[in-house]
Formats: sequence, C-alpha cells, structure tokens
Amino acid sequence: MIRLSILDDNEIEAIHQATLRILAETGVVLTEPKSRTLLTDAGAKVHETRVLLPPELVERCIALAGKRTTIRGRGGAVKTLGEGNLYFHNLGGAPQIYDAASGTRRLAVVQDVKDSTRLLDALENCHTITPFFTPTEVPGGVMSLAMYRHSLAYTLKPLQGPGVQFAGEVRYAVKMAELIGPPAEVLTLSLSPVSPLSIPNHEAEAIMEIARQGIAFAPLPCPTAGTTAPFSISGAITQQNAEVLAALVLAELVHPGLPIIYCGRLAMMEPRSGLSVWGGVEMGMASAGTVQIGHRYGLPVNVYGFSTNAHGLDAQDGFERALNAAIPALAGADELSGIGEMEAGVMGSYAQMVADNEFAGSIYRIRKGIAADADALAVDVIASAMSSTRNFLGQKHTMKYLRSGEVYLTKLAERGSWEAWENAGRLGFVERAQAEAEKLLREHQVPPLEAAQERELDALMKAANIELVK
Repeated sequence: MIRLSILDDNEIEAIHQATLRILAETGVVLTEPKSRTLLTDAGAKVHETRVLLPPELVERCIALAGKRTTIRGRGGAVKTLGEGNLYFHNLGGAPQIYDAASGTRRLAVVQDVKDSTRLLDALENCHTITPFFTPTEVPGGVMSLAMYRHSLAYTLKPLQGPGVQFAGEVRYAVKMAELIGPPAEVLTLSLSPVSPLSIPNHEAEAIMEIARQGIAFAPLPCPTAGTTAPFSISGAITQQNAEVLAALVLAELVHPGLPIIYCGRLAMMEPRSGLSVWGGVEMGMASAGTVQIGHRYGLPVNVYGFSTNAHGLDAQDGFERALNAAIPALAGADELSGIGEMEAGVMGSYAQMVADNEFAGSIYRIRKGIAADADALAVDVIASAMSSTRNFLGQKHTMKYLRSGEVYLTKLAERGSWEAWENAGRLGFVERAQAEAEKLLREHQVPPLEAAQERELDALMKAANIELVK
C-alpha cells in the first residue's frame, strides 16, 4: 500500500514534545470541580482557571488508552478501527440540504435524517453512519438525540452516535443504544473541546459520563488556524493535539483502557473573509499530519476526507474533495469523514453522497498502488502477444487483472465517446448521481425496528424533552 508522509519522524516527535510543554506550562481552561479534583489527584496543578497536566500523566494516559475501537450495526456488521483498514463515513450535523436537480438549498427536517440514513445504508463505500442532518423543527436541547433516534430504524450498518455536549445527552444516547445491543458494542460518542484549549463545565461532565458508561470516545477538536489556533499548520496541529490529549487524559482517569478514536478537524482561515476553509489543500495536509500524530500514539485516526467550501457540485467541489480525501488516505487514515459534505459542513446533498461513494472507490484504488512482481511485469505475456495477434485482449493475463480491479470501473463518470454521450442525452456526473440517489431512495428498504423498540425510543425522546429542553 502507498504511504505518504507529510511529517518526518523528527517533526512528529517535535510536535509531541511541544504538546507536552503546552499542556504542562499553559494548560487547559477547565473549572468543573469534579474533573479538576480527578486531575489534581493524579498530579495535575491548577493555575487560575487552567489545569496544567504534567508530561508523565499525559504519557501514562496515552499508554492506558484502548488502541482498537469496534462498533457493530444492528444487522451484525462489525467495523474495527486500528487494524490498518480504511473506512468511510458521512458528514454529521448539517442544517441545510442542497438540491442538485434545482440548484437550490433548504433547511433540513426530520424526514431528511431518515432518508439520508437509508441512502447511506445503500452505499457500499459508506461503512459507518453518523446522523447526517440537524432537523430544524427539533429543539436544540434534544437535537443530537433526535438525530440518533431517527437514524436507528434506517440502517443495519454501524451507527456512530452524534456529537454530544452534555452528560444528559450521553445517558439518553446509551439508553437508546441499549435497544439494539450492548451500548459499548453499538455506540461511539464524540465531543468537541472548545478551541483554544478549553473544556467547558458541561463538556467535562459529558466526557466523564462517556467514560463511566464505557463508550468508545472520539475527542473532536475543530480549531481554525488563524482564528482559534496558530496560523502555522504545524502550530495548529500541535494545539489540536493538546486538545485531544487533554480530553483523553480526563476520560482515561475515569475509565482506564477506554477505547479512544483520535480525531481532528483542523481548518484554515480564509484571510480575505475570515471564514473557515474546508476546501483548501491545506486541510488535506493538516489531516495527513493529524493521522501521523495519532498513529505515533498507536490510536486509530479519523479525519476529514471529503470536504469543500463549494456551494454546488462543480469543478471546485470535485477537486477540493478529491485532494482532501486522497492525501490523508495515503497517510494511512483509519477512517475518513465527509461523505455528502458541502459548504464547509453547513450543507449536504443526496447527489453528493452518491458521488462520494464512487470517489471512495477511486481512493481505495490509489491506496492499493501498483504491483511490480514478475506476474505484473508480464514479460512472457508481452512475448506471447508479439508472436501472435499483437493484441492483449485475448490474454488470460488481461482478464485476471480486469477482475482484480487494476482499473477501477466507475458507474457515474463519463468514459464513452462524444456520440454515445450525446445519444444518451448528454447526462453529466451530477445528473447521474442525482438520478441514482432518487432511485435508491425509491427502492432501498431497511428492515424496521420492532414496534416495542419504536415505542421505547419515543418514550425516551419524550423524557429527554422534559429533562433537557430548557
């Protein structure tokens, strides 16, 4: 398999050592009393609102962390991160939908959560699913839970939990997961520390609750270089690393051995607007560097993949997401996020989900590389062809490599003649992706939950609304 290194070994070690200095000398803003006590009892020091983490504590908790994360779908499919395989999953939490057929956008509703989950269930290169859309008719206090609840019935694949912020969300998500299996087997949860270097009280409580429940935990900092992190990519990666490790330390002190998924969503500031840039090639480079740092700790790494700032399925959309997926994939990412993502995570599209499913196939082809053993070099095959027809179509060697995937056979890309394209109605990639999305949404069905499971989910949502909506 091809491997790309954005950072050399000395640079990786320099980032690690700089991270330890940041955590020990600058620390993390953390004022929640129980977590402060837990950390100071383990050797941390307090300076005003910040907790300073000594290097030996950080190193010890890294060593404790579970280095493999396995998640099972209600259909029985199992995915394990940390074994060297690459998996893909979708963007989570977009509030808007782009309609590729009309070129317009609209706000997402609950039905879109259901439909997007069912469509992703049908796509072979989407391996785990995160609830995609934030439905606008749902109160913010139960938004994450509603996303999870309305996804559960529409996939048999492993369903990763949504991002949480509060301990109450964690408890309800675990109760929902119990309806399809042991929560530690069928649920992962992510939480985003606030950049720069802050863990608000409610997030500290949520991290500790995730750990107490034994749920695989994905610290998910989202710094923007130039606004909430240094503008140098290596400096921003270092700060992001400190944010991941601070959350890891807290979780491991509560539950030693808890599986950790090392995540990073570092973006760059667009200097001309101040907006967060998800489409520039720098994001792919930062993601690749994040992969290398996470692997330095032996942890599985999840980064963006398919990302763009484009507002439509156009040339910009295509080249940005291709670069930003290929670079971290070649760096050895365990999981790439972003299937269906548009406009820096604000928007998603059914056509884009189908397109990304095909793009993922090409990413796998790149990772596979080119063989150059005796069989692939084909010296005897060339000699045989030259002594007969001078044509390789009839060679068994050709059929063997066709079947082995030497050339990735696309479904959506146009690879025929002008005449064939014209006779077929001049359909382009976007039109084909939109048509395929519509077809899958018409035809693909997922075995439903049992009626008792649906009733219990409704009861949990009702209770969550009473408890969590302020």
